[in-house]
Amino acid sequence: MLVLLPPSEGKADSGRGAPLKPESLSLPGLAEARAAVLDELVELCVADGTKAQQVLGLSEGLRGEIAKNVELRTAGTRPAGELYTGVLYDALGLATLDASARRRARQSLLVFSGLWGAVRIGDRIPPYRCSMGVKLPGLGALGAYWRGPMESVIPEEAGGGLVLDLRSSAYAAAWKPKGEVANRTATVRVLHSQIVDGVEKRSVVSHFNKATKGRIVRSLLEAGAAPRSPAALVEALRDLGHVVEAEPLAKAGKAWALDVVVSEIH
Repeated sequence: MLVLLPPSEGKADSGRGAPLKPESLSLPGLAEARAAVLDELVELCVADGTKAQQVLGLSEGLRGEIAKNVELRTAGTRPAGELYTGVLYDALGLATLDASARRRARQSLLVFSGLWGAVRIGDRIPPYRCSMGVKLPGLGALGAYWRGPMESVIPEEAGGGLVLDLRSSAYAAAWKPKGEVANRTATVRVLHSQIVDGVEKRSVVSHFNKATKGRIVRSLLEAGAAPRSPAALVEALRDLGHVVEAEPLAKAGKAWALDVVVSEIH
């Protein structure tokens, strides 16, 4: 099972290990593309802070984030699983998993990134600021830029197993499953169910969907679940106590769409 996650805007303030070693990152097929984004991002932030602030979409209060990009090659690093914070990662709680679950997390979780393309949670990277929605002057929109390099790399990582795609729309733009891989891919939408005047009403949740997705991944890792198809994933999640609804696959080459229904949002 390969689980695709978004990163988070929230990150640890600083690294605490050796500087970045690009050659040590997973998915070496992305190395050339990573180097190009890294070079342009650092050059932009060194040369013109005001332009960098505009390109990166930073408010005046976040202007200090530019300095992190300036120091990308020399700053201390952390494993990606420690660097990313925020709602999904808080709910996932990687640091509190037992040894077996952490091992499964290192093998199955892939975090998409505007700067790195995608990394595994054990990859050591420095704090940075560069979302997938950024349009760099020389490379263009990063969502479109990464599609080419990702086209062969992600299916290779997926192998013949299930792909659980929990990315937000901006990061989903960097790679879309096609053909046979799409048939093994499942996306998740979180719905909040309430009874109002005796009638069930459902609404799509936004902020809290991240926490639910984090808990879903944690429960799968803790249970050692290894579903190899979307249908098997539905059964595994139901066995773990989640309320899951799935539409029958409409046509070949399209990902399964799962709804996880929650009665409480937290």
